[in-house]
Amino acid sequence: MTRPNDLVLKEKVLIGQRVPRDFFITTGCGESDITVHAGSYHLALKDAGIEMCNIMTYSSILPSIAREIPYQTSVHGAVMESICAVSTCGKGERATASIIFGWLYDRETGEKYGGLVCEYNGTKSVEESEAELRESLNELYTNGFEERFEIREIVVNSLTVVPEKKFGTALVAICFVNYEVSISSENL
Repeated sequence: MTRPNDLVLKEKVLIGQRVPRDFFITTGCGESDITVHAGSYHLALKDAGIEMCNIMTYSSILPSIAREIPYQTSVHGAVMESICAVSTCGKGERATASIIFGWLYDRETGEKYGGLVCEYNGTKSVEESEAELRESLNELYTNGFEERFEIREIVVNSLTVVPEKKFGTALVAICFVNYEVSISSENL
């Protein structure tokens, strides 16, 4: 009988960084009288259609190859890598989650360089959260990208909840479903 530690790989492949490509945007909210993590947060994931996944979060950068697609279901237990805004609150309070992103285009060539994303997790109204996000996106843009790039195609997604139960969660997520990976010609 062969045990896992007895397996010897004869060939190895050196791969480069994974670059996220296709993504969908989803939103969800949940309420629970029990708890947040296995309660209102899980129910927000369920409402968003991603409760069957193990959620991993990224910081806020979109590669140039990224493109939005319609919602896609996942295999139960799969890893869902995402950029998430999640806000949780108590009964009668407000939880708002919002995401804004825009695409950077090279001023000289017109080529898409990539995207910038900002998230809001808090208690403001949708209008207030979106105004704050626009300021945040502009701050990122003017501090490192404005000279060479133009920002276009700005998209905002928001959700707010005022729970009637003990806990409430609002969630907005950019969910990646596949990746490009370079394979090195270097032999290991």
